[in-house]
Amino acid sequence: MYNQTDLYQGKSATVNSFPASYEEWESKAEQILPAGPFGYIVGGAGSEETMRTNIKAFIYWRIKPHLPRDVSKRDLTVTLLGHNFPTPFFLAPIGLQGLANSTGELGTARAAAKLKIPFILSTVSSYPMEDVAVVMKNSPHWFQLYWPNDLDLMISFVRRAEKAGYSVIVVTIDYPAHSWKERNIRNNYNPFNIGEGMANYTSDPVFRSMLKQPPEQDRKSAISLFNQLFPNPHLTWDDISFLRKHTKLPIMVKGILNPKDAQLALQHGVDGIIVSNHGGRQVDGEIAALEALPMICDVVKGRIPVLMDSGIRRGSDVIKALALGADVVLLGRPYIYGLAVAGEKGVMQVMKNLIAEIDATMANIGRTSIAEIDFSLLEWIR
Repeated sequence: MYNQTDLYQGKSATVNSFPASYEEWESKAEQILPAGPFGYIVGGAGSEETMRTNIKAFIYWRIKPHLPRDVSKRDLTVTLLGHNFPTPFFLAPIGLQGLANSTGELGTARAAAKLKIPFILSTVSSYPMEDVAVVMKNSPHWFQLYWPNDLDLMISFVRRAEKAGYSVIVVTIDYPAHSWKERNIRNNYNPFNIGEGMANYTSDPVFRSMLKQPPEQDRKSAISLFNQLFPNPHLTWDDISFLRKHTKLPIMVKGILNPKDAQLALQHGVDGIIVSNHGGRQVDGEIAALEALPMICDVVKGRIPVLMDSGIRRGSDVIKALALGADVVLLGRPYIYGLAVAGEKGVMQVMKNLIAEIDATMANIGRTSIAEIDFSLLEWIR
């Protein structure tokens, strides 16, 4: 349980140095980062309509407070897969964090570990998974798997994640191909072509065995091989069943928007679903994740956890997603902007701000625990 007085930015000595709002964090990040990296981080597919739709979807759900109630004590903890966590949000997998700050995933991991908030590490990270695990220590960390175009390499990634203490494998299924991103085209910027996000590949024995020379000696060949192996357009549900036979870790699938796919996920024995449209980065004109969430929950009916990302910006967004059925939400772009602005301290402040906002919102709507948040809180006004 958090003490709002300790976490609220208005009581912090850093109130004048750190932003309060998501928009301010984004603006500061834009001032700091070069156009190419910033455009890659902030951008979405095509006209970026999906990104805008993700945000708009929250507007049409309005919260109905139930007061007065004694809300002097509030509990933000959640239980998922048999474990208790301090907040109803985790840190989403975001690749290439070295683009935002030289500390990359290590800075994010240090901040997450201090608050014991789970961090999901992307396959295409700027630091190897083992280095990030060392920073996380005993704090919960999950591994997001972009299934490469080589079975032995995939198994190697999973084995390494198991050995390093990652407790869940999150298979992202909504990235069969690089998307059309107009910002990257305008900026003539493709980080994968210059070898960004390769740390888990170049540190992997299977990947290194595919090269005639080590990547330290021939980086160009390593980049070429990496781009042959990622992304993978061949992935099917049969592959998920194959993975089930090769790991004892819980498996979640990330990128579900269609109720039919939720049913298939259940049939293939996954341990959780993450409703996501990749933050609007893959398909222009796609359904908002929040719009898909109730449909997916209606299929799942509580049999496995349902998480959600894409569009979470504020504490009220978290409350609305939980009320619509999410067990936990994943925070994405806000913490990356924090990383860009102030490294570990920026990530920490973004998380503290969100915790304080969730806590304040719960008090002001008459709820004392996450378990009390349900659909009766909401009204559809469109």
